[in-house]
Amino acid sequence: MVLDSTTLHSSIEDPVLDRMNFLNEITFSYPDAVSFAPGRPYDGFFEVEEVHTHLRRYAAYLESRGAGPAEVRSRFYQYGPAAGQIRELVAHSLRQDEGLEVAPEAIVVTVGAQEAMFLTLRTLFATPRDVLLLVTPCYVGIIGAARLLDVPVVAVPERDGRLVVADLDEAVRAQRAAGRRPRAVYVVPDHANPTGSTLDLATRTALLELAERHGLLVLEDSPYRLSGPGPRSPMLKALDGSACVVQLGTYSKTLFPGARVGYVVADQEVRDARGRVRLLAQDLAKVKSMVTVNTSSLSQAAAAGALLSADGRLSVLNARAAEHYGRCMADTLAQLDRWLPEGRRRELGVDWNRPDGGFFLTLRTGFRTGTAALERSAREFGVIWTPMEFFHPFGGGEQEIRLAISCLTAAQVAQGVERLTRFVEALSTGTPGDGTPGGKHGNGTESDAS
Repeated sequence: MVLDSTTLHSSIEDPVLDRMNFLNEITFSYPDAVSFAPGRPYDGFFEVEEVHTHLRRYAAYLESRGAGPAEVRSRFYQYGPAAGQIRELVAHSLRQDEGLEVAPEAIVVTVGAQEAMFLTLRTLFATPRDVLLLVTPCYVGIIGAARLLDVPVVAVPERDGRLVVADLDEAVRAQRAAGRRPRAVYVVPDHANPTGSTLDLATRTALLELAERHGLLVLEDSPYRLSGPGPRSPMLKALDGSACVVQLGTYSKTLFPGARVGYVVADQEVRDARGRVRLLAQDLAKVKSMVTVNTSSLSQAAAAGALLSADGRLSVLNARAAEHYGRCMADTLAQLDRWLPEGRRRELGVDWNRPDGGFFLTLRTGFRTGTAALERSAREFGVIWTPMEFFHPFGGGEQEIRLAISCLTAAQVAQGVERLTRFVEALSTGTPGDGTPGGKHGNGTESDAS
């Protein structure tokens, strides 16, 4: 049987769904290139034996709470509740690190934050009138999830690399005037993917005030919150006095990505036609039971054991990694300053932002930085990056580059920035590349826009 592509869901033809594969193909095609594309944790912090330790620790925890051998075995080997079996530990961790008091019943444990997005969008968006506001550029996964679920999206572009709440207010009013219902806005407040930007406290407060005033939900995606050293502004959910915020969390950027354990905090009350009240989390769990049934019990056990090792203080567990990402970001910025000093930057029309941590930063150029430029960069200069246009649902970012620095060594950063500089010089001045990318750097075979 040959299927007609026009009979498949229209999202299958959407370029958004091809972007991960394209980056993977580039990486496999040029294995000696230094890659600033993967947005993943540094492998050097992971040890295989630690997984076994985590599992044994969680088993001991269950036994200390009165579980017999049969129950412990079931917790590891059997299906579990759709909402998750480690919700009390997730709640404890949020209390320890964020001062956030949330009932375990308001939490759903998910297969990473990506499933959390799907569950939340599927539950909240009921009609074609409901629209999702995206502060752009934004994580490609939320764009793809909305597309797959036929959720209409409206872009609210950042200005000078930051969210302007007045622009969001204007977008809400414009959508309502057009007969649509702005249902939620998606934001990454800390070390955002792809820009690396962080919302200051004043913007966080103004955003929550706007959400309460308009009856707008805020989808707070917080995977990179602990990926930088130094003090942090309060989490949006910790500032949420009117239950406007649905928090999407994950342990993929902290404990380890292979577990694929995330969660949703959804403590909003839902009132049915009979006046009965339940938590939004219960509805998310219903949807999850039809999607993945439950998050892997073994993965939950490993994540739980890791949390237990620091009494739930994820910030303590991730402190060494956060320092590493801070140093790696500082090294990258220093190398950019070395190879592209201020005078030369002005000549070439090149600039970049300066995050104090996290995985990402944005480099602005004076030329088109699409897939053709990326392929030339990999082929002729031996350096890979992500076109920022990947993170705009309706166009934008055509002259910008996302650099992910989290999984590189200092030597790879130095080599990569040197190569990147030669690429930028060549395209900015119109000179051909020399085709000599230099030494070999086998720094991974995966590339993603996550």
